[in-house]
Amino acid sequence: MQAPQTTVDPSEIAKFEAMAAEWWDENGKFKPLHMLNPCRLDYITSQIAAEFDRDLKDTGPFKGLRILDIGCGGGLLAEPMARLGADVVGADAAERNIPVAKIHAEQSGLEIDYRHTTAEDLAEAGEQFDAVLNMEVVEHVASPIDYLVACRKLLKPGGLHICSTLNRNPKSYMMAIIGAEHVMRWLPKGTHEWSKFITPDELYDLLQDAGLGPVDRKGFVFNPVTWSWRLSDRDLSVNYVTASVKPA
Repeated sequence: MQAPQTTVDPSEIAKFEAMAAEWWDENGKFKPLHMLNPCRLDYITSQIAAEFDRDLKDTGPFKGLRILDIGCGGGLLAEPMARLGADVVGADAAERNIPVAKIHAEQSGLEIDYRHTTAEDLAEAGEQFDAVLNMEVVEHVASPIDYLVACRKLLKPGGLHICSTLNRNPKSYMMAIIGAEHVMRWLPKGTHEWSKFITPDELYDLLQDAGLGPVDRKGFVFNPVTWSWRLSDRDLSVNYVTASVKPA
């Protein structure tokens, strides 16, 4: 059997391998993700609850749902999903992230199936999920369309795909590259490549070409005065997130 093609970009993986031990340091290199996490969790949980008719006020509202966090890093999203009752698989192409995530989950008393693997390998193995979380990954892969096709294959019919990334425009260059990497030094220089950023319209087209049906998109907007993030229906100028569904 021919091995599945991979969309993994070795140079991108090397960047995150080098930062693996710092995933749970709220003041370290992943400080921007820790700051953004409550906002993106609000979006993810509300979309999953709406799609699968779950009440977030219930105990373990995601019980019975199988969720994949692709590009899971240290588990910043996988752990909240597990606490909500989901059966969670966390997958990452950066091998050093996996032991970090496993240890933290064990310390937190959570059972999460962490794997050093790729979306393509999981799809080739026939894995199926109710929801795929694909957050801040698509701008790091070698072929976004092939990667999104693999994500679609991983979904059960009617499954939910949530994908966030960075818009490509002068503002995003100033905020994500100059601001985050050079001025604030939240991230090592070179973490992002502006040319790989994807506009919301481009991502919608890619999702549709991959066989998914986009149903929603929102912006993640940072307020430098309150030092906090919020969701926006209109401002998708830098960080944004989409929800799409695999046809039943």
